[in-house]
Amino acid sequence: MIKLKYFTISLLFILLLLNSCGIYRPVDAKKYPPQPEMRVKKNIEEGRGVRLMSGIRNQKKSGSFEFANANPLWRASLDVIDFMPLLSVDYGGGLIITDWYGEESDNDSIKISIQFLSNEIRSDALKIKVFKKNCSSLSNCKVYVSDSSIDEELRVAILKKAALYKNSEIQKNKKEYRVKEGFTSQ
Repeated sequence: MIKLKYFTISLLFILLLLNSCGIYRPVDAKKYPPQPEMRVKKNIEEGRGVRLMSGIRNQKKSGSFEFANANPLWRASLDVIDFMPLLSVDYGGGLIITDWYGEESDNDSIKISIQFLSNEIRSDALKIKVFKKNCSSLSNCKVYVSDSSIDEELRVAILKKAALYKNSEIQKNKKEYRVKEGFTSQ
């Protein structure tokens, strides 16, 4: 009896800790159909479903590794600034820093720093800073944070491309789901 009481208390404590860690996320009921068959179908079509014992014969012997290319926001950022030389790229730290870029005939050059605050495709998931360097001579340069709209233009371009990547990923993972005959929910 005492063991059951301690077990119940410890289980409630663990659930409370998991809830405060953010593992439990309430969902919007308007986005999900109330019928379980429809929810299962939607999740499997979007590639979120899990099927046990399916496709075992078709699996390759080696593992499939997806690092930074699995994150559409990261891929889109690298694609948008692919014309610039990169100084530092750290996927684990969520940071991309370009080297100074400018035309040879021009005394102005720019440097871009992109920090990832989230993996979600949202406008506040990126912190973009654009630095400008203006040199009047080889040894006389001024560096300052740009107030132009370049950072917002970059943000919009990255978010658009990331949304395209995400949509193509969902379409690629979409699978047909058939409900078995005689399956009813009560």
